[in-house]
Amino acid sequence: MALHLIKLCVGAQSVEALAGWQERRLSPLRRASEPLVLQHITRQMPKRRDAILDGGSLYWVIRGHIAARQRIVDLRQTSRDGLPHCAICYDAHLVPVARRAHRPFQGWRYLEPSDAPADLQESSGGDDLPEDLRAELSELGLL
Repeated sequence: MALHLIKLCVGAQSVEALAGWQERRLSPLRRASEPLVLQHITRQMPKRRDAILDGGSLYWVIRGHIAARQRIVDLRQTSRDGLPHCAICYDAHLVPVARRAHRPFQGWRYLEPSDAPADLQESSGGDDLPEDLRAELSELGLL
């Protein structure tokens, strides 16, 4: 069964802001006709690599809530400033999930499939509401 990773999305105030930032990162890839794969560089390679690559996703915590996920396509060894690092490579498709509060933490953490929030359905409603209001209504079980 797939294992997931969870990571704080520092600097983004909403899923829309994260999508905009990622779109700016994808533009040069599109122009060069390269695969649309994003990556996040981190210091530690996950020891449970095979379980993650068996369908795992990277879940983003935005403003204290798990808010979205992206499918992990590879975990690559890389280096930064001569030190070994890991590139978490993930798909460009951003999937909103049922928001759930999560405390701050450093780095990434494993997220068991049983603890992962469900994807939001297209017809969940409230698409025209501000994200803060959607989050509050979701926590109350109204969306």
